[in-house]
Amino acid sequence: MASQHRKPRSPVTRVAGIRTPALATAALASVALLSQTAQAAPSADGKPSLEEVEKKVGDLYRQAESATEKYNAAKEKTAQQRTRVDGLLDDVARRTEKLNEAREELGSFAAAQYRTGASTPDTATFLLADTPQDYFDQTQLMDRLTSRQKESVDAYVTEQSATMKKRQEASRSLQTLTTSQNDLKTAKATVQKKLSDARVLLSQLTAQEKARLAEIEKRRQQEAARKAAELARQQAAERAAQEESAGSAGSDTPSSSPSAPSAPSSSASSSTADASYGTKAGKALSFARAQIGKPYVWGATGPDSYDCSGLTQAAWKAAGVSLPRTTYDQVGAGTTVSLADALPGDLIFFYDDVTHVGLYIGNGMMIHAPKPGAYVREESVFYDGESAIHSVVRPA
Repeated sequence: MASQHRKPRSPVTRVAGIRTPALATAALASVALLSQTAQAAPSADGKPSLEEVEKKVGDLYRQAESATEKYNAAKEKTAQQRTRVDGLLDDVARRTEKLNEAREELGSFAAAQYRTGASTPDTATFLLADTPQDYFDQTQLMDRLTSRQKESVDAYVTEQSATMKKRQEASRSLQTLTTSQNDLKTAKATVQKKLSDARVLLSQLTAQEKARLAEIEKRRQQEAARKAAELARQQAAERAAQEESAGSAGSDTPSSSPSAPSAPSSSASSSTADASYGTKAGKALSFARAQIGKPYVWGATGPDSYDCSGLTQAAWKAAGVSLPRTTYDQVGAGTTVSLADALPGDLIFFYDDVTHVGLYIGNGMMIHAPKPGAYVREESVFYDGESAIHSVVRPA
């Protein structure tokens, strides 16, 4: 990814307000599509109304989606910390081995001193030697041993200190790893609990209520398709206007002198950049289309299943572009553009807390891994209403 396209992570200007959460079987339909309001009073028997169940399920799935991204972040942090801890433990093991070698060398010096009688006074050593030459040979050896001994002692002390520091560092890293692992378990339990609660609520619906939700979902999809077609017409009109403007500018430009070649125009440079992006985006889209029909699984990055950010990360990886793991980080990994200027390959982010992402394919449509129980599919970017769209980011 070109460095000039990246920017510090910061809140991104919203395209269209704050979202409402997606539902398990119907998502949240707009107020105009509901025959009753979400604030409808409970039924006489105390059982929650269909609208209350619908809202509760939507809230649970959104909370599960948010918890999934937290799980992804905790998992990534745990993996990084595990790598660091393993490296530190290997370093400590190597240093301990060197420490043991230094200790053995000091022991050999002590033994050599004992064998040569280093603790015996010089006069006695001279008298006890077999020959005067033996005395001088022993004295010369002890001079060399004393010098080497000092170096060994210094090396031992230095290595002992360094090994102690590395052990302390490894101990702190192990504590951090334990914290990350606990965060991972907490996030996983949160996701599982939210999904379980949603399944329980849905299982309690009657056949008539499920049919009614299905009808609401059908109407919602029709409205989303209408909005996608409207966006496609708007984008086509803008492209036509730009091409016409570029053509007019070209015809009005006087021809340059043969002896003075003209510099490349800004429009030519822009076209080259668009072509380069289009090539990469085409590879990302080809990969994403090949995943259609595979199940959504929270925390999954392929190849058999994906969550939303796992799919977009894998798609752009196929194009040679590295994206961060979570939606929170992917939203800052590129250049923000307007929805009207979205190109195939752009990332479309959803909801105020940036917990969902899809890959724009043009004509108001995207490929995304929607939610638990669903499969990777093409769908309108307005699948949860226009207000759900958070921002559009061009990652390369």
